[in-house]
Amino acid sequence: MQYILKAPGLINTTIALPASKSISNRALMIQALAGGSIFPTNLSDCDDTRVIIDALRDMPEVIDIKAAGTAMRFMTAYLAVTEGRHVLTGTERMKHRPIGVLVDALRQLGAHIDYVGEEGFPPLRIEGRPLEGGYVEVPGDISSQFISALLMIGPVLKNGLELKMRDGIISRSYIDMTRFIMMSYGAEVDWTDIDTIRVEPKPYEERAFLIENDWSASSYWYEMLLLNNQPDSEIRLTGLADSSRQGDSSVRYIFSLLGIKTTFDEADEFTPTTITLKCNRRPLPKLEYNFVNSPDLAQTFVVGCALRGIPFRFTGLATLKIKETDRIEAMKREMRKLGYVIRSNDGNELEWDGQRCLADPEPVIDTYEDHRMAMAFAPAALCLPHLRINDPQVVSKSYPRFWEHLRQAGFQIEEG
Repeated sequence: MQYILKAPGLINTTIALPASKSISNRALMIQALAGGSIFPTNLSDCDDTRVIIDALRDMPEVIDIKAAGTAMRFMTAYLAVTEGRHVLTGTERMKHRPIGVLVDALRQLGAHIDYVGEEGFPPLRIEGRPLEGGYVEVPGDISSQFISALLMIGPVLKNGLELKMRDGIISRSYIDMTRFIMMSYGAEVDWTDIDTIRVEPKPYEERAFLIENDWSASSYWYEMLLLNNQPDSEIRLTGLADSSRQGDSSVRYIFSLLGIKTTFDEADEFTPTTITLKCNRRPLPKLEYNFVNSPDLAQTFVVGCALRGIPFRFTGLATLKIKETDRIEAMKREMRKLGYVIRSNDGNELEWDGQRCLADPEPVIDTYEDHRMAMAFAPAALCLPHLRINDPQVVSKSYPRFWEHLRQAGFQIEEG
């Protein structure tokens, strides 16, 4: 399938953002470890969350989490401490996403996990049982989801967990989000050093839990306002909190550098409310930013800055190579179609010098089975008439109503 996009002039709309996938998935795992009789409120309806719900409900012998990387990491740890025997598998791409760091750490804690195929990669054969827990070290510069998976099982380990992260820590904000949700369910979990977290062997308590909407999803609406040329355009986004624990809530600060103002409706700073976005465009000679704590925002800013003519240098992108696709290479290929040569000097950064070359006359964006490729490039239709996007259905991974919401905002979308 292919979508052909035609953007509106003025944008004036209110968008009910999807619930946070990151919070939903963590709350589901913790609630299951707590007993599982109370469901969190405002759960995400995306693919990644649905596979966790299905797995926890049915617990089949073979659990297929499809393309959900979060589900693969979280379910690996959960199954390791849950009585039963299971094979955990996913898509062909998932079978090439490394998981050895997490498996090694769980084995040190006493878990019984075998590789079904290639060493270090899914599928996994897991025989769940109570684990002693204790001290374990892991690299902190690979994936924060490995760390979150380990932390969440900490309260059910006989001796709790002391987790040391070496070689630096990426996406620390996601680790803090996990810690906050764990504490909301009664866990005792604290940083004891700059690189070490201690989880006490204190069982979770079942509690009601409200899930905030998704700051990651908001980034595409910020990008639309940046690329829209109508000064009276205004976008309102629902269900976001001023003091959000989501790492990607930093999107409002980064876009403020580009002239997008965020105003919160009257509410307690911890209570989700509606925000209003308005553009006060200002010239910026260059944007430099380290995305180590919010790498999922990088694609949005690559497309937005380039099309607005703002040179950039973005660092802290090491994890992009092990996402749904190699996002570093994917962005370089697709931006070249639009006439932008993006450089990646060490493979962990993306840089554009402000020069544009010859673009494809009718660019067609490939999405590489990656939801964020589709959503980051969709706002480009505001600058590129009749932009085409292949396999647009990939947005269901995190934002199933994305295209419906674009139509609501005035975009015309046809099937090609």
